[in-house]
Amino acid sequence: MPLVESPQWRRKATDFFSSSSFKLKQAGQSAGDNIADVAGKVGSVVKSRWAIFQDARQQPPPPGDTVQERFISAAANTGVILRKGISETKEKVAVGKVKVEEAAKKTADKSKTILNSIERWQKGVASTDVFGVPIEATVQREQSGKAVPLILVKCADYLVISGLSHENLFRSEGDRKVLQQLVSLYNEDSGASLPDGVSPIDVAALIKCYLASIPEPLTTFALYDELRDARVSIDDLKNILKKLPNVNYMTLEFVTALLLRVSRKSALNKMDSRTLAVEFTPLIMWQQGDSGTDMRNHLRFTLKPPPKIVDTTSNTTTWDLLDEDDVDASSQIPLDDASPPDYSAIEVIQCLIEHHNPIFTDANETVWR
Repeated sequence: MPLVESPQWRRKATDFFSSSSFKLKQAGQSAGDNIADVAGKVGSVVKSRWAIFQDARQQPPPPGDTVQERFISAAANTGVILRKGISETKEKVAVGKVKVEEAAKKTADKSKTILNSIERWQKGVASTDVFGVPIEATVQREQSGKAVPLILVKCADYLVISGLSHENLFRSEGDRKVLQQLVSLYNEDSGASLPDGVSPIDVAALIKCYLASIPEPLTTFALYDELRDARVSIDDLKNILKKLPNVNYMTLEFVTALLLRVSRKSALNKMDSRTLAVEFTPLIMWQQGDSGTDMRNHLRFTLKPPPKIVDTTSNTTTWDLLDEDDVDASSQIPLDDASPPDYSAIEVIQCLIEHHNPIFTDANETVWR
């Protein structure tokens, strides 16, 4: 005959196991599938204990034993396991929550960066940046009255004043750290003056970096084939260049006028018109779909901040190292794809330098102080 326990103990038993089941279920849902397994295992123990307790009610107790004492023993043992399980689950939930919050913040920051990049590198108008922005947008935003980006004007003026006699001007790479500082300077204020004491080599390299960053060449994609076919024909080149947008035309005139002046001092700087054309053709004239010549990729690489240095003495885990997905490992070293030079395009740019004045007769000839 089943033993009869008091309503008070029945209520305590029901409340105990009901609340235990709820706590485990809640912890499991908060923790996710993996941690829910822990709660499930503890729940199974609770269910087993309750089954033992129910079975005990059907069996005659040993001498001196009561239903209440069995319940207390079962509840005590189950309570220990339950508290341990819930404690472990909460700890895992807390750790998981921190990781989720960190991942969410990282994703949000990355999304913000991407959106900012889209705005700055494609539209340009709503940003102060000049690197990576179409020259039309830069000139429109600057409203300086010039059809040439101010960064080119500032750099060219500086070089002309310095005498243009530095050896390998426009061929030397310049100091990468200095270039990055100058890029930041002009992205914040396109009308800024160059710092005192900056090397002409670095200023010349900055001009190349700027031209490498713009999304479309000065000669435009549309006129690539026509210009290439015209090659050294002054009249043909002159007529084709008239099809350029005004900003492109005036900027191309400005740059080639500067290169003409540099070539006139080739006895000192070792940079004649051919050498200058080889250096600048990949930055002034390339065809649509070109993923980037070695020189353009290298100059873009120069503008990137240095890669993070991993401290192997720290407690950083292998997973943490793999999680550094902001660094593009493939872009750390510019690779030589052995692509042949575009000799026809080089001839075009060389002709624009050597015959600058007759080709750009419709432009106001650039005059430096």
